[in-house]
Amino acid sequence: MSAAVILAGLGDFFDAVGQFFGNLADIRWGALLLGLLCFGTYLTIRSRAFYNVLRAAYPTEKIEFKRIWGAYIAAYGFNNVVPARGGDVIKIFLVKTSIANSTYSAIAAAFFVEFGFDASMGVFILIFAFTQGVFPKPPDFSKLGAFDLSFFASHPRFLLFVLTALAVAGLVGFALLSTKVKAFWARVRQGLTIIFDRKRYFREVWLVQFGGWCFRFAAFWFLLDAFHIGGSIKNVLLVLGVNAVAACVPFTPGGAGVQQAFLVKVFAGTAAGATVAAYSVGQQIAIAAFSLAVGFFALVTVFKFRSFKEVIAAGREHREAERAAAGQPVP
Repeated sequence: MSAAVILAGLGDFFDAVGQFFGNLADIRWGALLLGLLCFGTYLTIRSRAFYNVLRAAYPTEKIEFKRIWGAYIAAYGFNNVVPARGGDVIKIFLVKTSIANSTYSAIAAAFFVEFGFDASMGVFILIFAFTQGVFPKPPDFSKLGAFDLSFFASHPRFLLFVLTALAVAGLVGFALLSTKVKAFWARVRQGLTIIFDRKRYFREVWLVQFGGWCFRFAAFWFLLDAFHIGGSIKNVLLVLGVNAVAACVPFTPGGAGVQQAFLVKVFAGTAAGATVAAYSVGQQIAIAAFSLAVGFFALVTVFKFRSFKEVIAAGREHREAERAAAGQPVP
């Protein structure tokens, strides 16, 4: 992929940003506010499902929901402004220090419990999206103009190499996290405790996440109305399909380039080009600003940190202190 393609993709993205700020007066602010409130409710309900996962893993420990909520919201906000899901580092540290006698490996394993719901809903959403005639097919991803997605779509062998390298690195990382492999995997299993009780998992995680998903659905309905695209079941499901694809390419904050390119393509025949361009980045800017503000509020009020930089530094110090206490070398 040439530099020209990258610059063209960046140019399209920033042109869409310009369209958004140029059309601020046309936004339906009431619908936008309702959309953001629904999105905040969605995140809160998701954090409750994660709280239930942790309660199952640590049934004898006292766990405060407000601290789990704060960690969840802060991480989501940070993930919207930094690439490669850097906010997850914040979440694992904040959750670890909120539960007595917990371990990093068990907390990290607990993250994966949420993916069961995401995968089960994502399959149906993507099937619907690909059957509507407006959603790009995988072979056409390289033509969308999203610089990160275009590169991987144009170089499938390199994509396979990256995925394989990440998988190997993950396995090596897991092995190096503990000198006692059996003890390590026991802690991983502890973080996954709730999935071995299918009725409890369905009741306390899957159904709770579904309740949150309904608010997410409503949020995008209102956001589509706010930017004059028009809320409808079809349009919301298409947006959710775009989000599912963007989540697989976390190389930009919130999958910014991928979402913008997909949304412009999907809604090209629904509204004027300037309107679609404004929406393609407008909803992401609104969600990112909202979640970052709420996340920072959680950091300050719940955890007493004054910045994301401060919590990252505290997390690094805490990890090094634990390694030193366990007699492991500190990098």
